[in-house]
Amino acid sequence: MSLISCVMSFTSLEQLPFVGMSYEFVGETQGAPFSAYIVKAKPGQGPPLHKHPYVEVAFTLEGCATITIGDEQREVKAGRHRRHSGGDTASLR
Repeated sequence: MSLISCVMSFTSLEQLPFVGMSYEFVGETQGAPFSAYIVKAKPGQGPPLHKHPYVEVAFTLEGCATITIGDEQREVKAGRHRRHSGGDTASLR
């Protein structure tokens, strides 16, 4: 029988850096294989087209967001999330 160990760490929102319009959990600085952003944007606002070398996860907490990954656009409603692979070009509005 093999045992798998897991190390949990907990971070509160207030511990994350707030840059521009989002709290940022950047995996590279947190020792994690992904990054997550809590964006506090008004309708129509969001980060411009960009790309990261790591997986990115974005959760829509309220309202809805239009996510563009490459040439594809999707609407993501509150309570949903999207994940995309590193190297993809993406934006959020």
